[in-house]
Amino acid sequence: MHVPVQYNHLLQGLIYTNLDTALSRWLHDEGHAYGQRRFKLFAFSRLFGNRNAVNGRLRFDGPVHFYLSAVDTEVLGSLAEHLLTKPTVRLGSAQCRVSEVGVEPEPEIDPAKPVIVNTLSPITAYSTLQTPDGKKKTYYYAPQEKEWSESLVANVARKAKALGWAADVDRDLLGAYVRPRKVKAGDQKVLDFKGFVIKGWTGLYEAKLPEPYFRLAYDAGFGAKNAQGFGMVEVVR
Repeated sequence: MHVPVQYNHLLQGLIYTNLDTALSRWLHDEGHAYGQRRFKLFAFSRLFGNRNAVNGRLRFDGPVHFYLSAVDTEVLGSLAEHLLTKPTVRLGSAQCRVSEVGVEPEPEIDPAKPVIVNTLSPITAYSTLQTPDGKKKTYYYAPQEKEWSESLVANVARKAKALGWAADVDRDLLGAYVRPRKVKAGDQKVLDFKGFVIKGWTGLYEAKLPEPYFRLAYDAGFGAKNAQGFGMVEVVR
């Protein structure tokens, strides 16, 4: 199987295409609203498999798999049903045969201790700034900057509010953080999503969040741009 190096939009398309039509339309066009923001509350990983770069594209030899997480269980159920009833699905120009759809168990965590997570797709945290000449500029934070953790915690709060959680969300998250545990310079990833450059970071992170908020971030994705293939993690311990 051959795919472009920048394949996130193709994997996103595979997900939307293989959902019930009404669910796919609602998820794409509406999602969960908070103010002017709309959250899809799902995230997906990069593709895993035996791969090589060939002429600017990725060639996968043998089985390929990816992970999807979502707050709305209907998304997971609908995708699984569609994938299991189709002999093949398309990933861009590639025809893929679905051999298995599995369910990962919920991770066990100790609410009293920080959780160590490993990224399955890069985490991105950013702010939109205004330059002196009035133009808007996106600034992407690095994990070593304090704004990184602040941005990720604020993002979890907005997702909780979009779901209608209690009004004391901000109080619940006092003292919460997401910090780098083992992150190197090469973990910065610069991706192109439909012509837009998005910067994110892979690596190991330590997350201290109240359990409901951790599980929300685990299901919906950490940080921003989750529905574009950013912010999916697995629990290390």
